[in-house]
Amino acid sequence: MPNTLTSDQALTQLLRGNERFVAGWPDHPNQSARRRREVTEAGQHPFAVILSCSDSRVPPEIIFDQGLGDLFVIRVAGNVLDDIVLGTIEYAVEHLHAPLIMVLGHDQCGAVTAAVQGVEVRNHIQSLAEALRPAVAIARAQEGDVISNAIDANVHQAVTTLQASEPVLAHAVAEGQLKVAGARYNLDTGKVKLI
Repeated sequence: MPNTLTSDQALTQLLRGNERFVAGWPDHPNQSARRRREVTEAGQHPFAVILSCSDSRVPPEIIFDQGLGDLFVIRVAGNVLDDIVLGTIEYAVEHLHAPLIMVLGHDQCGAVTAAVQGVEVRNHIQSLAEALRPAVAIARAQEGDVISNAIDANVHQAVTTLQASEPVLAHAVAEGQLKVAGARYNLDTGKVKLI
């Protein structure tokens, strides 16, 4: 069945799911054999797109207490945004009509930490460090912990890029059909906080 949530309702649903997870009382919704058949027969209608880090400690479906067909999740180290990720997100917004995109960073992100420390490698991991370099530069110009600031700066940059991405996302934002939110996951508490 098609998604009928507004972007604000979708955000509320995510945050309520996270509250259940943090409290240790998840509902585990939409994880039945019936739901599996439903999304197979009726197709997928996720209410949110989550751009998250690949870190195994941050699985969006679990930390937001959601089930099959609820979230369209893109996971990449450092939750970096490139053309392939952007195309994937555009698909979810344009064809699946997801009203919310959340860019989800997290504490102790290894990719961001490596980029801040300037770890130089001679393989494809270097392209990841390059993608994070602008967020690191912003963080170095701020007071406080450089790694923590870089995690937030990376999220903010992705949010700004997504909001302005022509033609699909910027149009959906301008029409009020899409909200792009940034958030950060605390590994110790399990809490997701909007930033």
